[in-house]
Amino acid sequence: MALTMAKINAAKPTSKPFKLADEKGLYLLVHPNGSLYWRLDYRFAGKRKTLALGVMPETTLKEARVKRDDARKQISDGIDPAEARKTEKYTVVEQARQKSEAAKIEQMIQDGDALPGSFEEIALEWFAKQESGWAASHSSKIINRFRADVFPYMGRTPVAEITAPEVLRVLERIESRGTTDTAHRAKQNIGQVMRYAIATGRAKYDPVPSLRGALTPNKKNHFAAVTEPAQIAPLLRIMAGYRGSPVTRAALTIAPLVFVRPGELRSMEWAHIDFDAAEWRYTASKTEQDHLVPLSRQVIEALREIQPLTGAGRYVFPGARSDTRPMSENTINGALKRLGIDTQTELTGHGFRAMARTVLEEVHGFRPEVIELQLAHAVRDPLGRAYNRTKHLTERKRMMQVWADYLDELREGSNVIRANFGH
Repeated sequence: MALTMAKINAAKPTSKPFKLADEKGLYLLVHPNGSLYWRLDYRFAGKRKTLALGVMPETTLKEARVKRDDARKQISDGIDPAEARKTEKYTVVEQARQKSEAAKIEQMIQDGDALPGSFEEIALEWFAKQESGWAASHSSKIINRFRADVFPYMGRTPVAEITAPEVLRVLERIESRGTTDTAHRAKQNIGQVMRYAIATGRAKYDPVPSLRGALTPNKKNHFAAVTEPAQIAPLLRIMAGYRGSPVTRAALTIAPLVFVRPGELRSMEWAHIDFDAAEWRYTASKTEQDHLVPLSRQVIEALREIQPLTGAGRYVFPGARSDTRPMSENTINGALKRLGIDTQTELTGHGFRAMARTVLEEVHGFRPEVIELQLAHAVRDPLGRAYNRTKHLTERKRMMQVWADYLDELREGSNVIRANFGH
């Protein structure tokens, strides 16, 4: 028998809940406190279920029957009304969340903030971790490059969605100004950020390697170097034949053995050399961090030879006109040119670094992080902490002696392809 409002009004609460039945599974559940709840009992997929349809008097008898009929229609269509309601509720909540998130992002855009998960956010995070290991001038160049040439064009792109064509468009925009060197440096920085994103689980793909050959070759600031042992040997023999200034000759002898930056070599000071420990300590020009160079037997011999000439002054390699200043930045390259070595295509003073970096890993098998640390690059441990100057010192000392002995072998014409020094 169908439920009527008269029956509903006549119902009195009892100590236990009871039902007032309507039709087709609909009933009114009367609670001891007088609350009235509409419920629908139904079966779906062989299971008995109950669906809440509202509360009296907010939901009238007529409205409850409409809701019942809607639910029964869903059941006949193979839809569980309880699950459909959960989905609808989730959709409403999700839409509200998305609306709130969109408003938040819009505000971040207006405020100029990096968006969550964007290339800019990850780049700033990477930069913050690396900055402490760089000189202020170097870090400012990198962040300014990002802000001026990268962030405005791909900063908001989710880092996981960065593609090679998108990166190329950014780099070509830089290149179009005639600043090829800046384009190549931006490419390197973008690749560093992408590798960091991969390492931290925010991306799975680094598109930068795919751009090899896509930019105009960077001839400016390209330091000529040879990395094949068979090509290194004749250059070493030519350099050994230098007959100019003994100071320049000593610099040519020591430069490939220590493979520091040219400016650091010409500024070498006697006070920074510990002959007993066979070490040279100074502040690296690029990172402004303390650096230590283990000195091989050959370097010590070369220093002892030049010491009577310049040891009374500050600099190991003083300038030709004044011993209060280091030798000119053009001295090494000038000497190479006088020897007939093309500093544009064959070798420069800076090229000794690339030579050592390649051969020490590929020929002698030294670990990249040990070589990079000896190159005074900002190398970090697995926890992101910068290595101090004494890290891997035992291995670095052995490496520097292996390198010096190997160059001797090459210059003397034996064991050109591979020297056997315990690796």
